[in-house]
Amino acid sequence: MITHVAFWALAVIAVLAGAAVFIVNSMARASYSLAVSFICVGLQVLLLQQNYVGVVTILMMVMEMAIMAVYMVMFMGMNPALMPMSMVHDKRHALAVSIAVFVLLATGVLLEPWPARRGTPPDDVTAALGEELMGPKMLVMAAVGVVMAVTIVAGVVLAAHRGRYDRFGDDLRRRPARDPQPGGVGR
Repeated sequence: MITHVAFWALAVIAVLAGAAVFIVNSMARASYSLAVSFICVGLQVLLLQQNYVGVVTILMMVMEMAIMAVYMVMFMGMNPALMPMSMVHDKRHALAVSIAVFVLLATGVLLEPWPARRGTPPDDVTAALGEELMGPKMLVMAAVGVVMAVTIVAGVVLAAHRGRYDRFGDDLRRRPARDPQPGGVGR
Protein backbone atom coordinates (compact mmCIF):
# COMPACT_ATOMS: atom_id res chain seq x y z
CA MET A 1 0.00 0.00 0.00
CA ILE A 2 2.79 2.44 0.90
CA THR A 3 4.55 1.70 -2.39
CA HIS A 4 1.39 2.52 -4.35
CA VAL A 5 0.86 5.79 -2.48
CA ALA A 6 4.52 6.76 -2.97
CA PHE A 7 4.35 5.88 -6.68
CA TRP A 8 1.26 8.02 -7.31
CA ALA A 9 2.55 10.89 -5.15
CA LEU A 10 5.79 10.88 -7.18
CA ALA A 11 3.72 10.78 -10.39
CA VAL A 12 1.77 13.88 -9.35
CA ILE A 13 4.96 15.73 -8.34
CA ALA A 14 6.66 14.71 -11.63
CA VAL A 15 3.76 16.04 -13.71
CA LEU A 16 3.49 19.28 -11.70
CA ALA A 17 7.25 19.86 -11.86
CA GLY A 18 7.19 19.14 -15.60
CA ALA A 19 4.41 21.69 -16.05
CA ALA A 20 6.35 24.18 -13.93
CA VAL A 21 9.10 24.17 -16.58
CA PHE A 22 6.71 26.12 -18.80
CA ILE A 23 5.22 28.28 -16.05
CA VAL A 24 8.23 29.69 -14.19
CA ASN A 25 9.95 32.73 -15.64
CA SER A 26 13.67 31.93 -15.50
CA MET A 27 16.08 29.45 -16.97
CA ALA A 28 17.39 28.30 -13.59
CA ARG A 29 13.93 27.67 -12.15
CA ALA A 30 12.91 25.81 -15.30
CA SER A 31 16.07 23.69 -15.08
CA TYR A 32 15.46 22.80 -11.45
CA SER A 33 11.80 22.01 -12.17
CA LEU A 34 12.89 19.65 -14.94
CA ALA A 35 15.40 18.03 -12.61
CA VAL A 36 12.74 17.50 -9.92
CA SER A 37 10.42 15.95 -12.51
CA PHE A 38 13.03 13.48 -13.73
CA ILE A 39 14.23 12.67 -10.21
CA CYS A 40 10.64 11.74 -9.33
CA VAL A 41 10.51 9.53 -12.42
CA GLY A 42 13.81 7.93 -11.37
CA LEU A 43 12.38 7.26 -7.91
CA GLN A 44 9.32 5.70 -9.52
CA VAL A 45 11.58 3.42 -11.53
CA LEU A 46 13.35 2.48 -8.28
CA LEU A 47 9.96 1.61 -6.78
CA LEU A 48 9.44 -0.71 -9.76
CA GLN A 49 12.68 -2.45 -8.64
CA GLN A 50 14.65 -1.39 -11.70
CA ASN A 51 17.53 -0.10 -9.60
CA TYR A 52 20.06 0.41 -12.38
CA VAL A 53 17.77 2.43 -14.66
CA GLY A 54 16.37 4.43 -11.72
CA VAL A 55 19.79 5.40 -10.37
CA VAL A 56 21.11 6.20 -13.85
CA THR A 57 18.08 8.44 -14.52
CA ILE A 58 18.59 10.32 -11.25
CA LEU A 59 22.36 10.67 -11.71
CA MET A 60 21.95 11.75 -15.33
CA MET A 61 19.53 14.54 -14.41
CA VAL A 62 21.55 15.74 -11.42
CA MET A 63 24.74 15.88 -13.53
CA GLU A 64 22.94 17.56 -16.42
CA MET A 65 21.52 20.27 -14.17
CA ALA A 66 24.90 20.74 -12.48
CA ILE A 67 26.59 21.21 -15.86
CA MET A 68 23.81 23.58 -16.96
CA ALA A 69 24.28 25.61 -13.77
CA VAL A 70 28.03 25.86 -14.49
CA TYR A 71 27.31 27.15 -17.99
CA MET A 72 24.71 29.64 -16.76
CA VAL A 73 27.00 31.07 -14.09
CA MET A 74 30.12 31.14 -16.26
CA PHE A 75 28.64 32.54 -19.45
CA MET A 76 25.69 34.62 -18.27
CA GLY A 77 27.78 36.44 -15.67
CA MET A 78 24.88 37.11 -13.33
CA ASN A 79 22.38 35.19 -11.27
CA PRO A 80 20.24 33.49 -13.94
CA ALA A 81 17.49 32.74 -11.44
CA LEU A 82 16.61 36.43 -11.38
CA MET A 83 16.52 37.01 -15.12
CA PRO A 84 12.94 36.70 -16.41
CA MET A 85 12.36 34.71 -19.56
CA SER A 86 9.76 32.44 -21.12
CA MET A 87 10.34 28.77 -21.88
CA VAL A 88 7.35 28.69 -24.25
CA HIS A 89 7.64 29.91 -27.83
CA ASP A 90 4.91 29.94 -30.49
CA LYS A 91 2.27 28.85 -27.98
CA ARG A 92 -0.60 28.14 -30.38
CA HIS A 93 1.38 25.86 -32.68
CA ALA A 94 3.12 24.15 -29.75
CA LEU A 95 -0.24 23.42 -28.11
CA ALA A 96 -1.69 22.07 -31.36
CA VAL A 97 1.30 19.79 -31.97
CA SER A 98 1.26 18.61 -28.34
CA ILE A 99 -2.41 17.68 -28.49
CA ALA A 100 -2.00 15.93 -31.85
CA VAL A 101 0.98 13.90 -30.63
CA PHE A 102 -0.85 12.96 -27.42
CA VAL A 103 -3.93 11.81 -29.35
CA LEU A 104 -1.77 9.83 -31.79
CA LEU A 105 0.18 8.08 -29.03
CA ALA A 106 -2.92 7.41 -26.91
CA THR A 107 -4.69 5.95 -29.95
CA GLY A 108 -1.72 3.70 -30.66
CA VAL A 109 -1.62 2.48 -27.05
CA LEU A 110 -5.35 1.73 -27.01
CA LEU A 111 -5.64 0.13 -30.45
CA GLU A 112 -2.42 -1.88 -30.65
CA PRO A 113 -2.78 -5.50 -29.44
CA TRP A 114 -0.29 -6.06 -26.65
CA PRO A 115 1.89 -9.19 -26.91
CA ALA A 116 1.53 -12.00 -24.40
CA ARG A 117 4.45 -12.56 -22.06
CA ARG A 118 6.76 -15.43 -22.97
CA GLY A 119 9.25 -16.95 -20.59
CA THR A 120 10.06 -15.82 -17.08
CA PRO A 121 12.05 -12.82 -15.90
CA PRO A 122 15.67 -13.45 -14.85
CA ASP A 123 16.54 -13.76 -11.17
CA ASP A 124 18.28 -10.38 -11.12
CA VAL A 125 16.34 -8.10 -13.46
CA THR A 126 18.64 -5.12 -12.83
CA ALA A 127 21.81 -7.03 -13.73
CA ALA A 128 20.16 -8.45 -16.85
CA LEU A 129 19.01 -4.99 -17.95
CA GLY A 130 22.48 -3.53 -17.34
CA GLU A 131 24.03 -6.35 -19.34
CA GLU A 132 21.62 -5.71 -22.22
CA LEU A 133 22.22 -1.95 -22.20
CA MET A 134 25.99 -1.85 -21.79
CA GLY A 135 27.23 -5.40 -22.27
CA PRO A 136 30.54 -6.22 -20.62
CA LYS A 137 31.67 -2.56 -20.91
CA MET A 138 29.54 -1.25 -18.02
CA LEU A 139 32.48 -0.28 -15.78
CA VAL A 140 34.19 1.52 -18.66
CA MET A 141 31.02 3.48 -19.44
CA ALA A 142 30.61 4.48 -15.78
CA ALA A 143 34.17 5.84 -15.74
CA VAL A 144 33.71 7.60 -19.09
CA GLY A 145 30.70 9.50 -17.69
CA VAL A 146 32.79 10.99 -14.88
CA VAL A 147 35.63 11.85 -17.27
CA MET A 148 33.18 13.60 -19.62
CA ALA A 149 31.71 15.69 -16.78
CA VAL A 150 35.18 16.72 -15.57
CA THR A 151 36.18 17.58 -19.15
CA ILE A 152 33.15 19.83 -19.62
CA VAL A 153 33.72 21.71 -16.36
CA ALA A 154 37.46 22.07 -17.11
CA GLY A 155 36.67 23.36 -20.61
CA VAL A 156 34.31 25.98 -19.21
CA VAL A 157 36.84 27.08 -16.59
CA LEU A 158 39.62 27.39 -19.18
CA ALA A 159 37.42 29.16 -21.74
CA ALA A 160 36.12 31.86 -19.40
CA HIS A 161 38.30 34.95 -19.47
CA ARG A 162 37.22 35.93 -15.98
CA GLY A 163 35.40 34.31 -13.10
CA ARG A 164 32.11 35.46 -11.67
CA TYR A 165 33.72 37.17 -8.69
CA ASP A 166 36.71 38.78 -10.42
CA ARG A 167 34.88 42.10 -10.35
CA PHE A 168 35.25 42.20 -6.55
CA GLY A 169 39.07 41.94 -6.66
CA ASP A 170 41.43 39.24 -5.44
CA ASP A 171 40.23 39.47 -1.84
CA LEU A 172 36.52 39.95 -2.83
CA ARG A 173 36.39 43.29 -0.94
CA ARG A 174 36.28 45.83 -3.77
CA ARG A 175 33.17 47.98 -3.38
CA PRO A 176 31.57 48.96 -5.63
CA ALA A 177 32.27 46.09 -7.95
CA ARG A 178 34.01 46.88 -11.24
CA ASP A 179 31.71 45.45 -13.89
CA PRO A 180 33.33 45.16 -17.33
CA GLN A 181 29.93 44.01 -18.59
CA PRO A 182 27.11 46.42 -17.69
CA GLY A 183 23.62 45.20 -17.04
CA GLY A 184 22.20 42.44 -14.92
CA VAL A 185 20.07 42.84 -11.84
CA GLY A 186 19.59 46.41 -10.66
CA ARG A 187 20.33 48.10 -14.00
